[in-house]
Amino acid sequence: MKNKSYIGISFIILIFGIIFIPRIVSRISEDDVTRIDRLNVKGAKETSSDLLVEIGNAPQFSLTNQDGKTITNSDFEGKVYLVEFFFSTCPTICPVMNQNMVELQNHFSNESNFGIASFTINPDYDTPEVLKAHAQHLGVNNPNWHFLTGDKKYIYDIANKGFTIFVGENKEMEGGFEHSGLFALIDKKGKIRCRKDNSGNPIVYYSGLNYSDPEGFEEDFSGQYKPGIQALKQDIKVLLNE
Repeated sequence: MKNKSYIGISFIILIFGIIFIPRIVSRISEDDVTRIDRLNVKGAKETSSDLLVEIGNAPQFSLTNQDGKTITNSDFEGKVYLVEFFFSTCPTICPVMNQNMVELQNHFSNESNFGIASFTINPDYDTPEVLKAHAQHLGVNNPNWHFLTGDKKYIYDIANKGFTIFVGENKEMEGGFEHSGLFALIDKKGKIRCRKDNSGNPIVYYSGLNYSDPEGFEEDFSGQYKPGIQALKQDIKVLLNE
């Protein structure tokens, strides 16, 4: 009887190997390991173009970048880009956000149509010269990554009224400012795009705070959980291929 059991188990293992091992090897050889099922949790599942929701047009802007050049929305036409609000002397979440942007820059280093717009919320200090030094410190090498400065009220209106991504001054906060750790994803036509959560609701923005969660799902500054950097890698790739 035992011999029959061992034969049965061996047969099952053999069938499993015949069916599944070639698939695993194929996915590894195609660098497709990220498609494993654990990404299908908490809204971090794979996306396709028709699953990325249009939220609306990104707000118009005209500001000065780290090279002293005027940058507007038109400079990002035909490009997929990310938006963040930060300041160079931030002692808390900005370094994490910036490093995650560097991770995304490096991941899409071969994509000429990928860009980043980093708006400072402390333009009185963050002059083009300061922002250029900050970009060099981060190792920025994407010519489409613009660190933007200008009139403070103008920038705050872009954040709070245009994107509805909160920024503000607060003397009681470390660094003197407060803001979320959110990234906005913009497609080639200037539309804000995002995936849906498991309930079918648009997440609107992505968490830019951590990269340590292998499920690509992270807590933002408000304590809410949103898909983060891993999800952005998937969704940016989808939009680049549109």
